[in-house]
Amino acid sequence: MGVKGFVEGGIASIVAGCSTHPLDLIKVRMQLQGEAAAAVAPQPALRPALAFHAGGHAVALPHHHHHDIPAPPRKPGPLAVGAQILRSEGAAGLFSGVSATMLRQTLYSTTRMGLYDILKTRWARENGGVLPLHRKILAGLVAGGVGAAVGNPADVAMVRMQADGRLPLAERRNYRGVGDAIGRMARDEGVRSLWRGSSLTVNRAMIVTASQLATYDQAKEAILARRGPGADGLATHVAASFTAGIVAAAASNPVDVVKTRMMNMKVAPGAPPPYAGAVDCALKTVRSEGPMALYKGFIPTVMRQGPFTVVLFVTLEQVRKVFKGVEF
Repeated sequence: MGVKGFVEGGIASIVAGCSTHPLDLIKVRMQLQGEAAAAVAPQPALRPALAFHAGGHAVALPHHHHHDIPAPPRKPGPLAVGAQILRSEGAAGLFSGVSATMLRQTLYSTTRMGLYDILKTRWARENGGVLPLHRKILAGLVAGGVGAAVGNPADVAMVRMQADGRLPLAERRNYRGVGDAIGRMARDEGVRSLWRGSSLTVNRAMIVTASQLATYDQAKEAILARRGPGADGLATHVAASFTAGIVAAAASNPVDVVKTRMMNMKVAPGAPPPYAGAVDCALKTVRSEGPMALYKGFIPTVMRQGPFTVVLFVTLEQVRKVFKGVEF
């Protein structure tokens, strides 16, 4: 029973992850917008409009008007970012880091989906076959946390490979694949670098898994309770999964922005890291770019979470039909 849940969840997760990888790449690039500029942007000097001499006479001083300060450039949207990637890196650029995505889904998503299935089944059996929402959420929190801890090295590699194309040629890491990325990180930055941002990864995964899986199950149960068991088909699966994707995106985006920046930061030998930790990263981001910076990439996050969750659960339901009656 347990192994079967891991296999079904793993197959569905890999299919969903690979098919929506370009959307995830665009999301990561958008989340990193403004990061470098904010670190080096000079603070505008303030000067008084009046100066007083010893005689007490006020003399006007020249000062800059607001129109002398250039407005910050508009950040490109998801379509513009996608077009920019196509122009500068070609169609293959949209699949930068896809090998890391496959490894991440194999480690992280297989673990969380299988563990959630085990907990949900066991707890429902203890509760007379019905699992209340708060127990589904608890199962998602536990499963997501364990899965993220297992899959963090692949997650770090994926973020770096996706972000590499936005760096100047001289600064690119140019990983050949996920194995090369993990090997070089361990060799050059120490094994601990493979778990950089792991607290954020675990927190995000707990939020995503709890909101995504619990919302899907709850929405599907509500639809079937209203329309009857005969409605357990593609339309119900799509509606329930899209609802789950929106809920998961809204809940996880702030943690996702901080996680992306922590994983992507470059630490020069002998120099202090740009961020001392997750809280420091969040505070610096809000101070330099405003609180809405924590929702950078929200539209592509929804654009990615929606299709990803739909593909995930539709594929999962089909895989369950294929393996129905098969025990392993």
